[in-house]
Parts: sequence; structure tokens; C-alpha cells
Amino acid sequence: MKTRKNLFALLALVGLAGTLLLTSCEKDEEKEMEMPKSIVEVAVSNPQFSILVQALQKANLVTTLQGTGPFTVFAPTNAAFNELFNQLGVSGIDALTADQLTPILLYHVLSGKVESNQLTSGYVSTLSPGAGGLGVSLKVDASMLKLNGNVGITAADISATNGVIHVIDKVLLPQTVVDIALANSSFTSLVAALTKANLVNALKADGPFTVFAPTNDAFSQLFTDLGISGLDALNAEDLTPILLYHVLGTAVKSTQLQTGYVSTLSPGPNDSKVSLLVDAAAVMLNNNSKIVATDVVGTNGIVHVIDKVLLPPTIVDIALANSSFSTLVSALVKAELVETLKGEGPFTVFAPTNDAFSALFTEIGVSGIEQLSKDDLTPILLYHVVSGNVKSNQISSGNVPTLNGDINVNVGTTVTINENTSVVLVDVQATNGVIHVINKVLLPPAK
Repeated sequence: MKTRKNLFALLALVGLAGTLLLTSCEKDEEKEMEMPKSIVEVAVSNPQFSILVQALQKANLVTTLQGTGPFTVFAPTNAAFNELFNQLGVSGIDALTADQLTPILLYHVLSGKVESNQLTSGYVSTLSPGAGGLGVSLKVDASMLKLNGNVGITAADISATNGVIHVIDKVLLPQTVVDIALANSSFTSLVAALTKANLVNALKADGPFTVFAPTNDAFSQLFTDLGISGLDALNAEDLTPILLYHVLGTAVKSTQLQTGYVSTLSPGPNDSKVSLLVDAAAVMLNNNSKIVATDVVGTNGIVHVIDKVLLPPTIVDIALANSSFSTLVSALVKAELVETLKGEGPFTVFAPTNDAFSALFTEIGVSGIEQLSKDDLTPILLYHVVSGNVKSNQISSGNVPTLNGDINVNVGTTVTINENTSVVLVDVQATNGVIHVINKVLLPPAK
């Protein structure tokens, strides 16, 4: 009997030990399952990301995304990659090189951990290298959980030790400045205009470009100002100089914008320039168009959004857009020469600044322009105008005929006129001529 009791006790102990052992194993398995994982480890553990993992390995980005981060990764599924391969006409990941994959994969990565409830509509900078040394921009629609207009977030907030993963249903491709416009419904008029002017391929080229991009509302205002119903009233020849007047041949970040004139790609005798006024309140173009969003970065350029369409200016328009010429404008109005200098020309105008006119008023003993008549002003103003589009590299020493007698030009380290007047800024190009800024008003010799 005693032996049987001992046997039962032994069996009970064995059973208890087995239970404890099973419980311990289960807890160890749970601990192993619950072990925190990096972004790469999360992707490796999920079969729907097997192609993404292969791509990361081929692009040598595994170590990067195993780093401390934190990162936000928009992770395409295998189905998304297969759709991309069909789109590109390739058989699979083996057909793409590391150089091709790297910018694409980095376009899916943000610096910092951004969970779905922290996403806000607008543009965010990715780790994919873009123009001007900035990251290529990604457009987020937080309300629809869409990226670049057509890529959906299908699962969100998969947490990792070094960031967070959001699953997406298409592979994102880094965008050119044209692609940026195509993906944003605020630029449908701009896209239609670029298409009509056959400029889409030109702005998909390597660049780099800076594009001042007018919104749909800006185009609507232009149509109203021109008294037309819409783009159908304009042909490619009308649109090309206007659109290229919004494009610079370099990538200029918002921090690099400075007050002054910048050359555009608008054709003609041109190299037409846009006037920039940069202050703490805003950046204005030609004194009437405001930059309302900056630094939307593409692979081949930078987009700054503006609220009015820019029109290539005449000489008079340039003077009107620059507060340094307000006295000159008043003089042209009083002398009834505005329409003349808005004409076809071409003209070369040596344009005195407000300070130059103030010095003249002091010299002749008057308080301002109101004390001079049309007859006083007309010969003075015409003495500043030369027939033809004469750029600074075409100016040579000697007598130059104006519309009211000759001026004497001396070209040295600087350009001086009539011995005591200096040219302080050259080649402000207009549609109907060019402006060179001078620091004194020229007075024609007495007759």
C-alpha cells in the first residue's frame, strides 16, 4: 500500500513538472513572438513584403533601415511590385539595378516616426535625393489616406523598434516637376497649358529647373483679365512664352530667393527676367504675384506655387513692377509716353532710379515731378531711349543716338554716360526691349 502511494506521488510530481515545463516553453515562445523587431525584420517576417526585402538587399539599404532612425516607411506589397514590373515591361526585380532601385526605395522613406493620425495633407520630404540637394517631395492626402493622388494606404501603424510601417497598394516613383503637377488637382489648368504648348517633355528633361507654378484659380483670373473663356482661346504660340516665363534654368530653393531680377527661359530677344521682392511677409514676383507654397521638390527641379499667372513684361510693365522706378513711371505718364514704350520697339532704356530723380529735382530747384510739365519732361525722357535691343555686351564707347540727340558712352571697368552717370544694373530684358539702370537723370544739351 505504501508502495502504491509513493508511486502516485511520483506520478503527480512528474505531471506537475511537465505542466511547469510546458507553461515555461509557451511563455518563452510568447516572449520570442513578442520580441520587438526593426523595420527590416518586420518586412522579412511578412511574406507579402518578400519582393520589398529583395529590393532592399539589392540596393544595399538593409543596414540603413536597420539603423536607429526613426523612419516612416510606406511599404509596397508584392502585388504592388508586380504591377510596377508590368508597367515597366520587366520580368522582375532582377531586371532593375541597385542604382535604379535606390532612389525609388528611398522615396518610400520619411525621416521620423509619423503614425497615421499624425499625417497631414500637403507635401513631405522623403530620403530620395532631388534637385537642390533636397529630398524629393511626396504629396499626402490625409483625409483619403492617399499618396501622390492615386496610391492608397491599405494598412497603417505597424510599429517597429526604429519607426513605423504603412502598407501601400502601389510602388511610388520619384516625380519630375511635370509629374508633381499631374498628381495635384490644383494644377490641372497648368498641365493642360503645358500639353497644348508641347512643353511636357521639355520639363521632364534633366533640368534642373525652378518652376513658379500658377494654380487653377490663377489661370481663371488670367482668363478674366484677358477677356477670354479659357485655354481654348489661346494657341501654342500664345502659351509658350508665358509658360517659359515661369521657368528658371537652375534649381533655386526658397532660402536662395533674393530681391532682384532672375532670368527665365522665355524665348525671344529676351532672356526675360522676373522681378523678385523678398521680405519677411512674402515673396512677390513682378510686384503682383505671391509665392504661396515653396520647395515642392522633384527629381529635376523645384516648384514654388504662385497665386497669379506671370505675363512677360514690356518695358513699362517692368518699371511699374519695381518701386525704385515709381518717379520714372509718373514722368512717363505725365509726358504721355507710356503707350510709346509699350509698343513693339525694340527699345533700349537707360532708366533713372527714384534717387536719381530726387537728385535732379534738387539740382534744378523743384520739389518734384508735379512742377514739371509735359513739355519739360518729354525731351528728357526721350534722351534716355535708344532704338534697338542693345544688351550690355553690345555697348561700345562713343556717341550713341537716342530719340532726342546723342549720348556719349565710355566702356571701362564700368559703363559711364556723359562722363558723370553710371550704369548700375544691366540687361533687364522685356518683351519689347531692354533696360539698363542708371544713377543719374540724363539732361539733353541745350538747343
